[in-house]
Amino acid sequence: MKTIGIVAPSGGVNGANINKLEIAVNNLKELGFEVKLAKNIFDNKRYLAGSDEDKIEELHNFFQAPDVDLIMCARGGYGAIRLINQIDYEIIKSNPKPFVGFSDITALLLMIYKRTGMVTYHGPMACSDFGELTSNPLLKGEEMMFSHKYLIKALEGERLEFEGNKSYHKGPAEGIIWGGNLATVVSLCGQEFIPDEDFIFFAEDLNEPVYKIDRMFQQLLNIHDFRDKCKGIILGDFLDVDNKDWLEEYFYELADKLNIPVAAGFKITHNQEKITIPVGKRCRLSDGLLVID
Repeated sequence: MKTIGIVAPSGGVNGANINKLEIAVNNLKELGFEVKLAKNIFDNKRYLAGSDEDKIEELHNFFQAPDVDLIMCARGGYGAIRLINQIDYEIIKSNPKPFVGFSDITALLLMIYKRTGMVTYHGPMACSDFGELTSNPLLKGEEMMFSHKYLIKALEGERLEFEGNKSYHKGPAEGIIWGGNLATVVSLCGQEFIPDEDFIFFAEDLNEPVYKIDRMFQQLLNIHDFRDKCKGIILGDFLDVDNKDWLEEYFYELADKLNIPVAAGFKITHNQEKITIPVGKRCRLSDGLLVID
């Protein structure tokens, strides 16, 4: 039996999220895990989960704790980027363990990988995913079981295969799998965050108009190392976009301009039914089929 430590590096666990966290703890226990909550899990400061100092302390504590096997984030929101230059990455490097989250947590996933070489996991979170079902928690929830299944597959190092439903530009590509929430990736500009290896970039987002999606991709493409090392693009969901026709047109334009494989239709998403992506693992993309070794 493994123990999941739940931390809150971003938005506060308040309001409805308090109940969601309670449900998540019950659901995770139903799945056979023990659960340990960070001491500051219910702290709040404006839109943040308490002070940066307390978040850093608990993050360090959980990486060093011998009774915590996996660290899962409570939720996204905002706040992770405030921590990236205060983290002691040597503590993480000396105490490697799976670290899981998505959305705003992308900032931590990518910086931990960059600074330590440790694979991180773009996957489900406590409140956002395991805390959404009531009654007999999770065992009746197909979306939850889907997310749990692919989380476990990724954590156990199984070979992962995902097939998209659309190719904007076909062809083969190889590299590490790297990316996350597009807006959060872009927020790292100004840091040393681009991988040293060739990569296939994956991206998703929520509530962003097409012109901002265009601008964010362009901001990344203006970075020489990004453009040079990006060998393919995997597109997850871009939910609640303002104009789907414009988005389709833009992705075709992007694929044509870059002349690299671009595939879409992967369950990388803010929706509950999501796959887990092990950031930093080797992968291959060929005509819409993604294989992660």
